[in-house]
Amino acid sequence: MRILAFSDIHGSYKKVNEILARELAYDLILIAGDLTTAGSPKEAEDALKLFQSHGKVVLVVAGNMDPPELETTFSSLDVSINARGVVKDSVGFFGVSASPFTPMNTPYEISEEEILQRAEKGWGDVARARWKIFVPHAPPRDTKVDKIGSGAHVGSTSVREFIEKHQLDIVVCGHIHEARGLDAIGKTEIVNCGPAGKGYYVVIEVGDEVRVVTLG
Repeated sequence: MRILAFSDIHGSYKKVNEILARELAYDLILIAGDLTTAGSPKEAEDALKLFQSHGKVVLVVAGNMDPPELETTFSSLDVSINARGVVKDSVGFFGVSASPFTPMNTPYEISEEEILQRAEKGWGDVARARWKIFVPHAPPRDTKVDKIGSGAHVGSTSVREFIEKHQLDIVVCGHIHEARGLDAIGKTEIVNCGPAGKGYYVVIEVGDEVRVVTLG
């Protein structure tokens, strides 16, 4: 299986669609939040249908800039993995929408307790899968992928706690645009995709192992 992962699209649907059209050999499209910037359900639906037109599976969580009502849209299109797990070819995908509370009071923020509850609920759906890919919008705290320009770490303590507990295979996140890159907690590889509007995306391959092969 070959996966293309994106985050923080923020309305750059044309840019993502160009990447999808160019990268022909993939099986699944993963979106780690912020499809829109306070976008409407119609905008989100149109974007996802555009991505689905490539004939691949699409799986999504919402980000902190996606209004909570978009969860209904994602569920209606059967693409949501917020607090829910989906198994495709021995790979379990599950995630958590939104971010922890921030000083900016963005559209979709939830408590650390709720983040952990959603993660555990999704885990229950995929625990028996051979490979596990966790997709929280927010990165884990105190890593290379949650550091803002000032040097402060602003990721989720619950995401980190969950990774330390379960030691899954890969975490795909976003949220902190300037922290695009790779890190690890134990055996878990963590990738912050970076903002898709700048052309950033990630390629993950699953075979005898699961690994990030391209940070594009």
